[in-house]
Amino acid sequence: MTTDTQAKNNQLEQSQIEQFLTFQLAGEAYGVDILKVQEIRGWEAVRIIPNTPAFIKGVLNLRGSVVPIVDLRERFSLAHSDYNQKTVVIVLCVKHRNSTFVMGIVADAVSDVLDIKLDEIKKAPNFGTKIDTRYMRGMHVYKKNMIMLLDVDKLLNPDELESLDNLE
Repeated sequence: MTTDTQAKNNQLEQSQIEQFLTFQLAGEAYGVDILKVQEIRGWEAVRIIPNTPAFIKGVLNLRGSVVPIVDLRERFSLAHSDYNQKTVVIVLCVKHRNSTFVMGIVADAVSDVLDIKLDEIKKAPNFGTKIDTRYMRGMHVYKKNMIMLLDVDKLLNPDELESLDNLE
């Protein structure tokens, strides 16, 4: 095999790998595309906004931008947990229609960044998981643990997004 062929094969192999930030939520592992992550922050008090769904904890002022904070435990109907020093907010850049906006998701703790081959992402089953599979991109097995990979662009439905548009 020539050096050019090896380089092309390596480049093709690299293009079929994506990185995911993994985090813990109610004892389960979840992951989001690292390219969607803007930053990771410790938990801080948010400004509560009336007439928003219960899973929207409020908003943060992030360098002049109003950022809605979504509690994934509540979004996925998981057991409530008090926020503590390990609780983090993962700030994400999310696409909706032809625009992007920033939102934060509350997680129990951040775990790791994993390189995952696209062909190793399994389709999410329609049963047996704690969350609605419409929020999931797929699943991945890592060291005998199942990681639920989220599609962050689908965490909020269009009606919820419209109500958030009024916050800005």
